[in-house]
Amino acid sequence: MDRKKHDAGNAGAEHNGQEAAAEATAAPQAAPGTEVEPAERIRQLEEALSAKEAEAAANWDKYLRERADLENYRRRVQKEKEELMKYGNECLLVEVLPVLDNMERALDHASEESLSAVIEGINLTRTMLLSVLKKFGVEPIESRGVTFDSAFHQAMCQIESDEIAPSTVIEEFQKGYLLNDRLLRPAMVSVAAAPKKNA
Repeated sequence: MDRKKHDAGNAGAEHNGQEAAAEATAAPQAAPGTEVEPAERIRQLEEALSAKEAEAAANWDKYLRERADLENYRRRVQKEKEELMKYGNECLLVEVLPVLDNMERALDHASEESLSAVIEGINLTRTMLLSVLKKFGVEPIESRGVTFDSAFHQAMCQIESDEIAPSTVIEEFQKGYLLNDRLLRPAMVSVAAAPKKNA
């Protein structure tokens, strides 16, 4: 009887030892110092997320700045292109204007009785040349009889006059021209001035 109890006790102890060994094998313990608490892990993940969000915001801001710079560059290039198209032939036109000046001087000094055919030919040429210049945006400045404007006129002299209002353009020595509403060459003129009063 005692022998049976002893054998049964040995069998139970052996069985309990086997279960403990199995549990130890199934769930090994982490090494001391390596196990991370859930709260700490959440804190680490939140910090990583915040860092990534800050990085994404910085990249987005950089993208917007680069996009704005690109748009400004495109507008600047477009404006420069338009300016070049409008004023790129300015140097050529400045060279053409003296030809027109000479033609107008010839007309001013020609005699209508003896040189009517020459005058007609010069007038025709002048009209054609003005038409060509107009196609390129060149327009003459009307000066005689208008008030002197330093933005368009260059005063060569002043002439005292009782009959003409002061600062009025009396005579035009050389015609001025605009290129697409911008001054190409000022008109050289004489300007009326009030007579000086004798003391």
